[in-house]
Amino acid sequence: MFSAFANSLKIPELRSRILYTLSLLFIARVGAHIPLPGIDPKSLELFFKAQTAAGGGSLMGLYNMFTGGALTKGAVCALGIMPYISASIIFQLLTAVVPALSRLQQEGDVGRQKLTQYTRYATVIICLIQGVLLIRALQNPAILFPGYDVNLYGQIVVASKWTFLVFSTIYMTAGTMLLMWLGEQITQRGIGNGVSLLITIGILADLPGAAMATYQLFFAPIGVARLGLPQGIMMVTLFLVVTMGIILVTQGQRKIPVQYAKRVVGQKVYGGQSSFLPLKVNYSGVMPVIFASAILLFPQQILQYAGAAFNMPFLIEFSHNLVHGQWPYYLLMTLLILFFSYFWVSVMFKPIQIADDLKKYGGYIPGVRPGEPTASFLDFIMTRLTLAGAIFLTVIAIIPDILLFAWNVPPRVAYFFGGTGMLITVGVILDTMRQIETFLLQRHYDGFLKKGRIRGRSTASTVALGEAASDKAVMQLTTVMVVILAIGLIAWAVRHFAL
Repeated sequence: MFSAFANSLKIPELRSRILYTLSLLFIARVGAHIPLPGIDPKSLELFFKAQTAAGGGSLMGLYNMFTGGALTKGAVCALGIMPYISASIIFQLLTAVVPALSRLQQEGDVGRQKLTQYTRYATVIICLIQGVLLIRALQNPAILFPGYDVNLYGQIVVASKWTFLVFSTIYMTAGTMLLMWLGEQITQRGIGNGVSLLITIGILADLPGAAMATYQLFFAPIGVARLGLPQGIMMVTLFLVVTMGIILVTQGQRKIPVQYAKRVVGQKVYGGQSSFLPLKVNYSGVMPVIFASAILLFPQQILQYAGAAFNMPFLIEFSHNLVHGQWPYYLLMTLLILFFSYFWVSVMFKPIQIADDLKKYGGYIPGVRPGEPTASFLDFIMTRLTLAGAIFLTVIAIIPDILLFAWNVPPRVAYFFGGTGMLITVGVILDTMRQIETFLLQRHYDGFLKKGRIRGRSTASTVALGEAASDKAVMQLTTVMVVILAIGLIAWAVRHFAL
């Protein structure tokens, strides 16, 4: 594996793509540390730490993970790349149900460019809406977060109310559009999927803090509760098992054999070969977990507000059961993951279209008649696979809560043992390694594995790569990023040792 990484720097085009990708990811991380004008980052960070320690703030914690910590810093990229992802998901679903958008998608590159442009416009609208809501929440935190004490945490917004609202919304919208452009550039001229890499690098940004928190769990001062060697062995074993399980299920496929009939055209015989149709075990990916986690946050807040407004204590008591650590929460989480898994498959997986394509090209599944019986067979197989994938997603989503409430493991440590972040990180790393391995094999180098190859999660997700940036431009960009990094490290060292 280490020789594969060394060989990747020997290929000029691959080296250029890797350095270009790292430089743009560095720019994204810089944007996550530039605070908005008129905001006090210390008060905001203090409040989120208190929310996390109290076991609350699950909505903000989930969103902050996707922004790479930019939300807790009140940065210009506080909205992250999530508005663009939300717009992309909306148009993917609309493409499956709106005939006009479906025809537009089938028009080739021109139609896809129009859909991309519509997605960008929708991203701007979502950014403006979310930006206004976030700024209003920061200006009046007690409305969104009951129990917020200005005397304890301090005032978050120190600028004029309406001026801060207008300019900060513009800044955060511009930050999201910058991240969207960086993601598209990485996808075309770099290596890997740019948007996915931006999310992954934000999740991994908390890795040093999680490592320090893990160290403190086992080497706490005398008199403070700490974990012992058996718990440490169990945590390492659990981490390895969860990682292997995610890889197996993410890469897992059910191969449906397909046989093509022979055709005689003149003096040549076409067809007759055997192939297979890959059906993924986890077809919907991480989307059901994201949707279920987001939806579960609203009933709890609505019931709590309704109970306080109409003086109904039983609503407030029931809302307390819809939080992490309570069995009604996990029951609803399981049901929602099952629902969204099947919903995503029903929208994206088209067994009738696949059966028609097989029939058109003379293919058939042995033992199954072409046409409608083939579609019914594929639908039956996919239904069983989706159930297995949904159960797996539920187990992975609950593992961090088990560590959090059973062993009192800090949240930033527990989230690296499963959950949404772990699913995204493993999947994106596998996809990126697959692209690098493709370049290596094309240049007759060994891949990451001595035997076999890293198989992609989906051949349909492969994006045509654009031309790589020139070596001169990449080196200039890399040099500027290295200089900025050096200045940042020196400034941090001076401030740290001065204190």
